[in-house]
Amino acid sequence: MSKIDREELKILRAFEKGELKSVATKAELAKFKAAARATAIKDRRVNIRLSSIDLGDIQVKAMEEGVPYQTLIASVLHKYVTGRLAERPPDKPGRPKRQSRKRPSPQ
Repeated sequence: MSKIDREELKILRAFEKGELKSVATKAELAKFKAAARATAIKDRRVNIRLSSIDLGDIQVKAMEEGVPYQTLIASVLHKYVTGRLAERPPDKPGRPKRQSRKRPSPQ
């Protein structure tokens, strides 16, 4: 388990003691449950081809986030189609740019 800060520890202890109360209405809870069910349904399979470098980068990002790489890909696609995927702001002067790795030459 990762380290937690004082504020998180305070919240965890309050939760364990049953001191936290939900502020969501029944209608809000029903809406959230329906959204969660719709998001969790994975009834189709898709095969895509990715470069080895891109797949490696995705796997590293997934590891950093603590999720399987296929879950990360599905999450990014879901955010894109629902309009919630935000673009990165343009690089500012003096800010180091992401270096792309050299792609292997075809043999």
